[in-house]
Amino acid sequence: MENIPGKIIDFHAHIYPQKIADKAVHSIGKFYNINMEGQGTAGGLVDNGNKIGVVKYIVHSTATKPSQVEAINNFIISEISAEKRFVGFGTLHQDFDKTETEIVRIKDAGLKGIKLHPDFQAFKADDPKMDLAYEILAHYKMPVLFHAGDIRYDYSGPRRIANVLDKHPGLIVIAAHFGGYTQWDEAYEYLVGRDVWFDTSSTLWKLPVQDALRIMEKHGYDRFLFGSDFPMWDHEGELKRILGLNLPADKLEAVLFGNGARLLASIGCYV
Repeated sequence: MENIPGKIIDFHAHIYPQKIADKAVHSIGKFYNINMEGQGTAGGLVDNGNKIGVVKYIVHSTATKPSQVEAINNFIISEISAEKRFVGFGTLHQDFDKTETEIVRIKDAGLKGIKLHPDFQAFKADDPKMDLAYEILAHYKMPVLFHAGDIRYDYSGPRRIANVLDKHPGLIVIAAHFGGYTQWDEAYEYLVGRDVWFDTSSTLWKLPVQDALRIMEKHGYDRFLFGSDFPMWDHEGELKRILGLNLPADKLEAVLFGNGARLLASIGCYV
């Protein structure tokens, strides 16, 4: 790809063990009724991101059962050991019974945050049963990356994430998909302008440019993080969508790299 605008941090990427990657990709594609574009493996992610110059990937996977939590976290721990460009976010589950122990374990093993997908996991983001996890994560300055929004469900909408912010003001929150996939008006009402990061993943294929710019201008370009949502989308396509916003050079650099580098530095991870 020509004219790549400098270094890039991908703040939203999924990886799966080789033996289940194809199954996982198929399952997610079916959930969203789209054709997934990537392989879902660590190697597939790096090969795809190399095309646009990605220098860091925040990688994660989601536990849909409590019994999967430790195994998935062990997988992410092993992958960040094998690939220096990976920053690992672990998983939790609302019915997992060793929350504090697991958070400390994965922190000590080098994971930097947590990814939650309330729609896949079937819990409301502001469910009180998650308060302990949010309190511990805030204490250790470990961000929570939420899948945010889906008009089909009442689990991860912007209003619920706003409730989390209200109750846990010290928690570092990243609300994916411009704050709420297919619920961007609600994101504008409840999250824009608040102390929350947004990522750009799985949004610009559907959200009109003028609406995307309206959200970015109101929320602040310095609170946006580039994300591919690989293997849902490929890196070249997602970069083209960002370039299609015609952002000024300084704002483009901030979204693609600078903001992510600043957030990572704030949690002790330097690019």
